[in-house]
Amino acid sequence: QVQLVESGGGLVQAGGSLRLSCAASGLPFSSYTVGWFREALGKEREFVARISWSGSSRSYAESVKGRFTISRDNAKNTVYLQMNSLKPEDTAVYYCARFGGGATAYSAINYDYWGQGTQVTVSS
Repeated sequence: QVQLVESGGGLVQAGGSLRLSCAASGLPFSSYTVGWFREALGKEREFVARISWSGSSRSYAESVKGRFTISRDNAKNTVYLQMNSLKPEDTAVYYCARFGGGATAYSAINYDYWGQGTQVTVSS
């Protein structure tokens, strides 16, 4: 059974922190780039961060750069998203996904497996 399971979301005050986890099972994961995306109510899903299979290459959306950190533990088949200095505009459902290939890792259409999402709500 192929699964990506996100956890760690919740309600936090502005300026607070959360750590999201994405655990994979039933599919090759450790040799793939993995991304985090988010979808706010009424908005399109947007790229947040991605990490190469080895962890040596990472990139972030401008809106989260300097506040969020993506990392991975391939021995645990898990990718993390540490979110600091959270803002109300970070409120969204956060999804992890496995990059399936294509011209860019910034587009959701190039990701082939997705988790069910975890809600992050930041109060002002």
